Amino acid sequence: MMRESLPQWDYVIAAYAVLLIAMGALIAWSWYTMRRAEKRRGDMKRQ
Repeated sequence: MMRESLPQWDYVIAAYAVLLIAMGALIAWSWYTMRRAEKRRGDMKRQ
């Protein structure tokens, strides 16, 4: 059987997967940056 229409749900699932991966990367990057800034602030307070 041939499919004449595009499988829309495949694109929806792929879009959500890309979104979740991008959000995960953004959260990880933000957490890393926050931790680095807190460490630098703590080092400056000790000096």
